Amino acid sequence: MSIVAKLPVKDWPYLIDGKWVSEGERIEVKAPFDGSIVGRTWRATQAHADAAVAASVRGFQLTRKLPGYEKQRILHAISDAIRTRREEFATLIAEEAGKPIKTARGEVDRGIFTFAVAAEEAMRIGGEWLPLDWQASTADRAGIVRRFPLGPILAITPFNFPLNLVAHKVAPAIAAGCSIVLKPAPQTPLTSLLLAEVIAKSGFPEGGFNVVPLANAEAETLVANDGLKMLSFTGSVPVGWALKEKSGKKKVTLELGGNAAVIVHSDTNVEEAADRCVAGGFAYAGQSCISVQRILVQSSVRDRFTARLLEGVAKLKTGDPLDDATDVGPMISEDAAKRAEAWIKEALNAGAKLVTGGHRSGAILEPTVLAHTNTKMKVSCQEVFAPVVNVDHYESFESAIKMVNDSAFGLQAAVFTESKTNIFKAFAELEVGGVIADDMSSFRIDHMPYGGVKDSGIGREGLRYAIEEMTEPRILVMRLPS
Repeated sequence: MSIVAKLPVKDWPYLIDGKWVSEGERIEVKAPFDGSIVGRTWRATQAHADAAVAASVRGFQLTRKLPGYEKQRILHAISDAIRTRREEFATLIAEEAGKPIKTARGEVDRGIFTFAVAAEEAMRIGGEWLPLDWQASTADRAGIVRRFPLGPILAITPFNFPLNLVAHKVAPAIAAGCSIVLKPAPQTPLTSLLLAEVIAKSGFPEGGFNVVPLANAEAETLVANDGLKMLSFTGSVPVGWALKEKSGKKKVTLELGGNAAVIVHSDTNVEEAADRCVAGGFAYAGQSCISVQRILVQSSVRDRFTARLLEGVAKLKTGDPLDDATDVGPMISEDAAKRAEAWIKEALNAGAKLVTGGHRSGAILEPTVLAHTNTKMKVSCQEVFAPVVNVDHYESFESAIKMVNDSAFGLQAAVFTESKTNIFKAFAELEVGGVIADDMSSFRIDHMPYGGVKDSGIGREGLRYAIEEMTEPRILVMRLPS
């Protein structure tokens, strides 16, 4: 057993207009695993929130003028600095988010990649020459279309990927030439403050990046502030849609989670599908928006699949996230684990079957497999956001697609099948933002478009796609010499 040493406990100021601020209510950030103090910071006030917006408005006058090569240099500098401090970032994520250290290292590697890809995309924000001679009266006209940055961006981020989901808002904003006000999750502000240290040394203009740990009430006032031109939010369904209602004329992108389904057809490698569902259902205690939650297996192979799934679950090690051997650490809080435990008990009382797991110790919930669930149970129809999967069965592929679509969510889904006909049928008919063929629903590489439909949100992340969201096209119409 190899246990990674904890980082020294220290105070973490926050960043406004290039200055480090240690004002407001002092707060302690505690580890979900053992309640130990990870670090201390301060909860910013309404006055600090207003100052951050004012700084971002001023900063935008600088960021909007940055040439492509300079934005590229800044983004590469951030990526390289994260790589240099990889173990520090990973350890901090493992401590404050409870993410197993090997998974945390994977998140840091993704963050490095996200900033590096943004550096390349900063050079590809193109436009087009648009001929306008489509009728005789405009024969001497032509247009140049170019994308311009929207303005200051408000980024509100969740606890579950405290580096990479922040990177998915900050990196494209820098590439687009926008300034940023970041409100990190209250459970995991320290990783954002460590990233702020890196950005402050990158050469990005002062005021271009501001991070303020705020209470939710002050965050709502930010959403209504006309100085900010876009809200990019990742979090819960009710909060996301409520903030959209308060956002006024801002552009809004929302990534609000899901209850991802996986279809396992009888013509696939059933054992491999089961192994991938173990990886996709229980990594980081299931606290991912695209974590495997609903597994639909064709009846003829259900028993084989379930047996292999249970073999994989039995091999998972739960415990200390700083232990290199740990697969499943704590949930973000004991309250979160109690909520998931209550949902499991509620499903069992309504007729579901507990196949394995279901027990809780503090913030750690055992990897849990349920059967005989239905669409009225919270573990099926809502986002469980816990190490819990449901295994159900179907007869025809068409019925499986209907079962997947019988959901208020539509983020990602997966299909295991050898049939290209079925793959393209799923692609055409599944009501989701992404279909993953022959892998788990939680597959994501950071430059692909990512987002959902229905209650899962609006807009897309993924570097080029997020840059498009953070810029607007403008046309210059020219009258050409005859």
